[in-house]
Amino acid sequence: MAAFPFTAIVAQDELRLALQLVAIDPTLGGVLVLGDRGTGKSTAVRALASLLPPMNAVCGCAYNCDPSDDASRCVPECPRRQGAEFRTQQIPVPVVDLPLGATEDRVVGALDLEAALSRGERVFSPGLLARANRGFLYIDEVNLLPDHLVDLLLDVAASGENVVEREGVSVRHPARFVLIGSGNPEEGELRPQLLDRFGLALEISTPTDIASRVEVVKRRMAFDHDPQRFLAEYAASEAATSRRLADARVRLREIAVSDRVIERAASLCAALGTDGLRGELTLIRAARAAASLDGATETGELHLKQVAALALRHRLRRDPLDEVGSTVRVDRALEEVFSA
Repeated sequence: MAAFPFTAIVAQDELRLALQLVAIDPTLGGVLVLGDRGTGKSTAVRALASLLPPMNAVCGCAYNCDPSDDASRCVPECPRRQGAEFRTQQIPVPVVDLPLGATEDRVVGALDLEAALSRGERVFSPGLLARANRGFLYIDEVNLLPDHLVDLLLDVAASGENVVEREGVSVRHPARFVLIGSGNPEEGELRPQLLDRFGLALEISTPTDIASRVEVVKRRMAFDHDPQRFLAEYAASEAATSRRLADARVRLREIAVSDRVIERAASLCAALGTDGLRGELTLIRAARAAASLDGATETGELHLKQVAALALRHRLRRDPLDEVGSTVRVDRALEEVFSA
């Protein structure tokens, strides 16, 4: 079934912005979305993926190997590494769900038991991380993910590779993906190590105004009743957004960042007391992506302000004497830094 149109999603402006930013610059590290059930989190992820242009991949490669990336460390069995001619194909950007009940073998891959029992061969059966390479790995209820899978994801996210050493199988394959996590904060918190791996974070809630709620229901009902007609109504806006994203991805490498913007970012992180320098780096990268999305040639202070809460709200230390939320603290720091 076709995905719900990205441009037809009602409200949720911050969610749509965050997803577009990581699509423009995957090095941002993914998006964490916390909020109520039924607020369109998974719908938005799949809708965004449908906007991205198909990607080139090597035919017969289970890891979506990029035929133009000579530095890619794909497995020896990949046709691109066999020394002979290989064919390429256009495939959609993968969106892979990682269910809570998934076993470690299902996630990382394991020995193909059918090949082992029927032919006596040791053949590696790729897992979800292989399918997600160069795409999106979506984890619903990420705050309930078992610790052993969290440890595994932390290793892969840091290295960009999945290493499997078990049952006589030794495999190393690329596993670079945009990590999208969603969950309800009332059901538990994320481990700090995993939380830090998400570049951007936001909280969404059920719309409270009647007009928005009515519009959400009407659009969903129209889509379910006649998907093709509904998609046709949004075809022009979807195509425009797709072109905008494609242009922004190409333009990103040429977006300049002035010393003043870097100083502002550093001052903001210092005022908020964020640990390490990952906050500054993510903040500047997100601001560059926002500038590219706007069609600008240089990252401005306005772009910094636009993405500050997304990049920093989940990196703040808890202050037991300050009862305001993290977004309010970021807004307060923005006012102090930019009014100086």
